[in-house]
Amino acid sequence: MLEDINDMLKRHEAKPIIRQRHFAVLIPLIEVDGETHLLYEVRSKKISQPGETSFPGGRVEAGETYKEAAIRETMEELTISKENVQILGEMDYIVNEQVVIRAFVGELQNIKVEDIQFNEEVEELYTVPLTYFLTHEPVYYSANVKLEHEKGFPFDLIPEGKKYNWKQGKHVVPFYTLNKHTLWGFTARFTDHFVKLLKEHKKWMIKNPEN
Repeated sequence: MLEDINDMLKRHEAKPIIRQRHFAVLIPLIEVDGETHLLYEVRSKKISQPGETSFPGGRVEAGETYKEAAIRETMEELTISKENVQILGEMDYIVNEQVVIRAFVGELQNIKVEDIQFNEEVEELYTVPLTYFLTHEPVYYSANVKLEHEKGFPFDLIPEGKKYNWKQGKHVVPFYTLNKHTLWGFTARFTDHFVKLLKEHKKWMIKNPEN
């Protein structure tokens, strides 16, 4: 039996027990009037979560990497060529029991916002100067997550039954209130985290000017 276990583990590639959906997004930087902006999409009524702001991105297809998915989705949604997308690097990502969302920062090159002919998944585009986010933090709101059991749950099989001390969760949601749009959820979280990393880097550069 130990030989079987040893052989099984050598052949097995570790992965999450819970089957998650895999997505990739691009955090697009684009120059507007000589200033670096972040570009956002407003989702059209033809797709899920219509009217919400998001970054270009979508599900990772079979056989492609997260990076490839982020580039492909950006090309499709903005109808631009691969040469217009310059990946600068990968940021930290979001993972929970349902999804894994990996984020890549990229520069949209040799194209202006007004020249982008987005596809039917996008209602409109808008940009926000990066300097705005460097001086404005989101407001975080909390929501308590309550565990509800379906009818027939076998409380009699666990210690203390219905009095068992189940862990309670808290869901924290960031919001940016812009002039015409509300930026919230995963998109706001990626934005805030990207800005935090940039601020930390600036502080590090001040402390280590020779690097």
